[in-house]
Amino acid sequence: MAESVVLDAVDLHILRLLQNDARTTYRELAAEVGVAPSTCLDRVARLRRTGVILGHQLRLDPAKLGRGLEALLLVQVRPHRRELIGPFVDRIRALPESRALFHLTGPDDYLVHVAVADPADLQRLVLDEFTSRREVARVETRLIFQQWECGPLLPPAAGPSLSAD
Repeated sequence: MAESVVLDAVDLHILRLLQNDARTTYRELAAEVGVAPSTCLDRVARLRRTGVILGHQLRLDPAKLGRGLEALLLVQVRPHRRELIGPFVDRIRALPESRALFHLTGPDDYLVHVAVADPADLQRLVLDEFTSRREVARVETRLIFQQWECGPLLPPAAGPSLSAD
């Protein structure tokens, strides 16, 4: 498990702003958080160096790219052994329909978020790329009707402080 990085209020404010818009300039960030642009640049560099900031991503609208149907596939792999898992993960990650892949605990081994053109394309994907694989024992499909972005990811709030009054 990765070690936590100590972040102060300025770091958290920078992270919140960048998660809302990663294109925010250092000058804009600095003005918003109340530090000099050079200080802001140093802080963002430290957040990158320590692995808090992993990168920047461009979000696209799947529907505008001809992939208007999104689904979650619950996949059970049997036998669940390392020599089968590596090739399975590599193949699923390489599929253009795959948006995200999660290794799970419980009865299902993987959750795969996919984006396809239509129901026929989803059926093709499930049959040709999942159930045709020898190690795939079961696939359950859940259509996504709507999804929402959630707030910025920040560390857990500190617990109540104990004072010696």
